[in-house]
Amino acid sequence: MNILFDLFLIFLKIGSFSIGGGYAIVPLIQKEIVDTQGWLTLQEFTDILTISQMTPGPLAINASTFVGIRLGGTPGAIVASFACVITGVLVSITLFRFFRKNNDVDEISNVLKGLRSTSIGLIIAAAGTIILISFTGQSNINFDFESINLLAVGIFSISMFLLRKFKLNTLNIILISGLIGLFLYT
Repeated sequence: MNILFDLFLIFLKIGSFSIGGGYAIVPLIQKEIVDTQGWLTLQEFTDILTISQMTPGPLAINASTFVGIRLGGTPGAIVASFACVITGVLVSITLFRFFRKNNDVDEISNVLKGLRSTSIGLIIAAAGTIILISFTGQSNINFDFESINLLAVGIFSISMFLLRKFKLNTLNIILISGLIGLFLYT
């Protein structure tokens, strides 16, 4: 099949069934792009997530753009990005109109509370997957402790400490970590 058509269908599916945005979309992208389609390896996917996090803009759009450009060049980037956001745009417009007319209904608040809880779970699952890949090179929990990359754990721990203790800018931490990785891994 045509790669542009495939990219459109896959990212339309991802954009249509991801609730919460941001990291909540990561497990869906991984399942489709790495596990089901086999378009990227787990390491390539993790690299794309890292780059997506470092660039301005929403993670889902950045990730879909990078995957699209990798697989289909500039047309692939445009198609994947458009497909990823079109459902959300249409649903947002529809919901905005609905909420504007029904803003005092308690059931609507309760539905949104349930969706928030689900989004938190998806974000935690995505973070867990990224941590496992970074520390062990695998996305499953069945790993052997010798495969843990202690250097990656150390860089992660120092980054978390600097972020939480000194409230350093995230971009500075990313740059420092990248430089540390450059010197220690080469």
